[in-house]
Amino acid sequence: MAKLFEPLQIKSVTFKNRIAVSPMCEYSSEDGFANDWHLVHLGSRAVGGAGLVIMEATAISTEGRITPGDMGIWKDEHITNLKRITTFIHQHDAVAGIQLAHAGRKASNHVPWEGGKELSVAEGAWKVVSASAIPFHEGAELPISLTQDGINKVIGDFKAAAQRALAAGFKVIEIHAAHGYLINQFLSPFSNQRTDEYGGSFDNRIRLLVEVVNAIKTVWPKELPLFVRISATEWKEGGWDIEQSVTLSKLLKGLGIDLIDCSSGGNISNVKIPLVAGYQVPLSARVKKEANVLTGAVGLITNAQQAESILQNEQADIILLARQLLRDPYFPLHAARLLNADIKWPAQYERAK
Repeated sequence: MAKLFEPLQIKSVTFKNRIAVSPMCEYSSEDGFANDWHLVHLGSRAVGGAGLVIMEATAISTEGRITPGDMGIWKDEHITNLKRITTFIHQHDAVAGIQLAHAGRKASNHVPWEGGKELSVAEGAWKVVSASAIPFHEGAELPISLTQDGINKVIGDFKAAAQRALAAGFKVIEIHAAHGYLINQFLSPFSNQRTDEYGGSFDNRIRLLVEVVNAIKTVWPKELPLFVRISATEWKEGGWDIEQSVTLSKLLKGLGIDLIDCSSGGNISNVKIPLVAGYQVPLSARVKKEANVLTGAVGLITNAQQAESILQNEQADIILLARQLLRDPYFPLHAARLLNADIKWPAQYERAK
């Protein structure tokens, strides 16, 4: 059996293979509600053979949305529609996960196909917050530096979102601490210039993430997996880097985090990132080896042999696919044939196997 199709057990959850649907924003919600688009989008990837299907970055609060079209989990009314999706995913032998997120200073924008620029007040803009009053790029709105009360609200919102995620039937939570969103803004010295206990030293800059993890653990069952996505480097000297990521990952493992999803960048505008095939795999490999923790590799992984090689070389434990699964929702079924792995197809599709 190809390693890509070996089961992986984390706590009480067994993933039938090592292929995960990476969280990908669809910007197709109204007032945060999941709808038929999300059911078909995520459901088709479960039917297509992925072992783990992670719902897009899901806002823990209205002010935490990237756009007005973001998925939400800030109120109990969101649970019913999400439950419909998790039920379908689980019916097809996949595991449903959700990424909990707060956009921080990267909030209050148009959806990408409408240009992605900041909303005006007339268009319904809302005030954005961050670790410090530093805009994402020149000309962007100046964010409000969070007070202690604001930080406490963020932590409480993550905790409440985790409770709703459990009620909605999700079996994996991924905390979004990457891509320049709020938690990442606290981690980076480029966006965090606070002088209180949340700024300055490494221990202070990671404090918000640690407090979010601990708050979620009070409501998330011990037997269910908990992941964290990080930007393992900012690709700029003097910023957050792989060495800090390894140290953070060791600490997170000690707190009970099961897997580190290793992405990169997103917190600094106009930075040069080496966009070549598997460009983030060395980050995953280093965190896995030096922090002795399970990792996920993501980013420009586009074919079965490449994914298999990453696992065989022990550079990661799961492969998170994003755009490749947009191009081909049935990538796992096709990959199994290429790797000579005999896997179970949906009964309705067996005649095409």
